[in-house]
Amino acid sequence: MNKLERPGGEAEVEYLDSTIRVVRPGSFVRCAVTRAEIPLDQLRYWSVERQEAYATPQAVLERLGHAAPRPG
Repeated sequence: MNKLERPGGEAEVEYLDSTIRVVRPGSFVRCAVTRAEIPLDQLRYWSVERQEAYATPQAVLERLGHAAPRPG
């Protein structure tokens, strides 16, 4: 499914070891730390164990307790 065929809204995704499986179509998922929208075609970081997505490597570290909290 390409970007133009994907319906808008938040997708429901199953996070697997080296891929994802779209359970409910959508154009993005939310970062578990920042709550930012992550377009599916830009999703690079996730946790299989926690079944959640992350917008950046820094968000992964923050979620795991290895980085200083974001200001604000």
